[in-house]
Amino acid sequence: MRVCVRTYVRACVRACVRAYIYTYIHTYIHACMHACIHTYKHTYIHTYKHTYIHTYIHTYKHTYIHTYIHTYIHTYIHTYIHTYITYYIHTYIHTYIHTHIHTYIYKYMHTYIHTSKTYINTVHTYIHTYITYIPSYIHTYYIHTYIHTYTTYIHTYIHTYIHTYIHTYIHTYIHTYIHTSYIHTYKNNKYIHT
Repeated sequence: MRVCVRTYVRACVRACVRAYIYTYIHTYIHACMHACIHTYKHTYIHTYKHTYIHTYIHTYKHTYIHTYIHTYIHTYIHTYIHTYITYYIHTYIHTYIHTHIHTYIYKYMHTYIHTSKTYINTVHTYIHTYITYIPSYIHTYYIHTYIHTYTTYIHTYIHTYIHTYIHTYIHTYIHTYIHTSYIHTYKNNKYIHT
């Protein structure tokens, strides 16, 4: 009887221990894993996403695009290009036009033309001849010829249009159409008595 009780108690204890250990392990593993997964997915990933994506990238974007690029554009365009345009080009234009061209004009025109009296006399003769030639050319070749040609053209056009086309049209319309259609129609309808 005692052996049976001991065996029964041992069996009960073992069953309880096994059940407890199995339940504990099962509960712990599933609870812990679930807690870990939940923590990782909903807390860590959300925090990472919020920290990295919404904070770091937004800060980077704001800092780089809105601050650095804006500053770069402002510095480059409004400072460098403004300095380049105002200083360099102005200095270049001033140096080239007011110094180089002025010196060239002074050296070439003042020295060469002033020194070469033959050239000046040739230019004077050419200008005098050309000025004399221009009125003659305008009068003889341009005005007289053009007006004569244009007058002839207008006269020919008026003669052709008015005396030929209009005359032919009037003759054709009045003497042919009206005479043929109008008179013979009324004549056939006995509105005109002969």
